[in-house]
Amino acid sequence: MQEKMQVYLDNNATCMVSPGVKDAMMPFFGELYGNPSSMHNFGGQVAKHLVIAREKVAAMFNVDPDEIVFTSCGSESNNHAIRGVLESNKEKRHIVTTKVEHPAVLNVYRFLAKNKGYKITELGVNKQGDLNLDELKTVLSPDTALLSVMAANNETGNIFPVKEIAEIAKEKNVVFHTDAVQAAGKIPLDLKKIPVDLLSLSGHKLHTPKGIGALYIRRGTAITPFIIGGHQENGRRGGTENVPYIIGLGKACEEAVAHMNEEAGHVSKLRDKLEAGLRSVITHTYINGNPLSRLPNTTNIGFEFIEGEAILLHLSKAGIAASSGSACTSGSLEPSHVLMAMGVPFTYAHGSVRFSLSRFTTEAEIDYTIKIVPDVIKNLRELSPFYEE
Repeated sequence: MQEKMQVYLDNNATCMVSPGVKDAMMPFFGELYGNPSSMHNFGGQVAKHLVIAREKVAAMFNVDPDEIVFTSCGSESNNHAIRGVLESNKEKRHIVTTKVEHPAVLNVYRFLAKNKGYKITELGVNKQGDLNLDELKTVLSPDTALLSVMAANNETGNIFPVKEIAEIAKEKNVVFHTDAVQAAGKIPLDLKKIPVDLLSLSGHKLHTPKGIGALYIRRGTAITPFIIGGHQENGRRGGTENVPYIIGLGKACEEAVAHMNEEAGHVSKLRDKLEAGLRSVITHTYINGNPLSRLPNTTNIGFEFIEGEAILLHLSKAGIAASSGSACTSGSLEPSHVLMAMGVPFTYAHGSVRFSLSRFTTEAEIDYTIKIVPDVIKNLRELSPFYEE
C-alpha cells in the first residue's frame, strides 16, 4: 500500500515561507524594532535595512529603488495602480483589460464601470488563452485612460507578451499596468527593456508571509496615493512601513533572482513529468492553456465528465493540495471565468485542476501524485452518469 505523503501543489495560491526569508525577518521582530521614520538611532538602524530591501526588490526588475512602493498585498497594488491613475486623469473615461484577469483587477474595473460610469472593454482570448494584439490596437483610443493586462495568468500559467503590449500602449499614449503577481520571480521582467508604467507584486507568491506587496511606478507616471496619511514611501502610501515583511520581500526577491534558472529548468521538468505521467494513463484529459508559452511551475488539466471540487476533496484526503483555479474565487461553484473565456468545453472546465509547483517541490512528491490521481479520477468517473468507458 502506498504510504501517504503530504504534497503541496498549490503554490499559485500561496507559497511556504522560505528558510532564508524567515531568517532575514527574525531580527526585526526583536532587537531591530524601531520606526524607520524616527530620528533616533533605533529608527536609523531599521531605515538602513529598509533601503537595502527596496534595492533588492528594484534589482529584480532592473529599476530605480525610488520607483518601488511597498503595499500590503497584490490586491492593494492593483487597486492603487488602477484607481490612482484614474483619479489623476479624470477626463478620460475608457479603460481596457482582458476577460482572464485576476479578480483583483477585473472586479475593480467592473466596480468602476457600474458605480463610476466608466466604459470598460474586456478583450477576449483564443482557445489557448492568448490575446489578439491586433484587436488590442483597435480598442485603444484617445479617451482610454488605462490598460491592464496581466504578465502571466494565475490559472493556466499563460505568459502574455507584455513588452509588445507596453509598446502598443506607449504608441497610443495610454498608461499600461500589468499584474505580475504570478510572473514575478518566475520569468525575467527587465523594466528597462519593457516600458510598462505600473507593475503589481505580491510577496506570498515569492515565499514570504502573506501581507506584503509592492507597486512599481515608473518615474513620471501621474498617480494619486491610494492610502493617504504620513510621508512614508515618499508620500505615495501613508502608514508606518511593515518592516519585517518588507525585509522578507527583499530577501525573497534576491532568492528568486538566484533561483530563476532552476525554476525554469528543474521545476518545469517536474511539471512536464506530472503532465506526461497523468495523461499516459488517464483518458479524456486536456491541458488548458498554451504549452509553449507558460510559467514553468503551472499546469491546468481538464478531466472530463467529473467535478473539479470532487477531485480536490479526494486528493486532499490523500495528502495532495491542488486547486480548481484562483483561491480568491474558490467559494464559487461556477466554472473558471478564465477557462470559459478560452472556450474550454463545459465538461472539461468543470473538471479542471491546477497543479502549481515551486522550487521546493520534489520528484518524490510528483511520483506520489502520479500514482494517486489516476485512481481518484477512475473512482469518480465510475460514479458519473456522463462517463462511459
